[in-house]
Amino acid sequence: MVTQETLNRINELYHKSKAEGLTKAEFEEQDRLRKEYIAAFRENLRGTLDTIKIQNPDGSIIDVKKRHDEKMAREAQEQYKKGN
Repeated sequence: MVTQETLNRINELYHKSKAEGLTKAEFEEQDRLRKEYIAAFRENLRGTLDTIKIQNPDGSIIDVKKRHDEKMAREAQEQYKKGN
């Protein structure tokens, strides 16, 4: 989880890099914090996308994650069959 303190530190390091440059340790810290932020962002987005459901005009509801997983399984089977 990314805290406000982490975001503040990312911004501090960004502004320092533009103004005067970073030391090697600061550059490594900035890289680590950015990767942590991106990982948290992706995890949050994945959680949101996994809960999406679509209601068709006929009233039926489609679970997008389940449908996607089924599609990926079918495509994997097709690729396997083509390989043999």
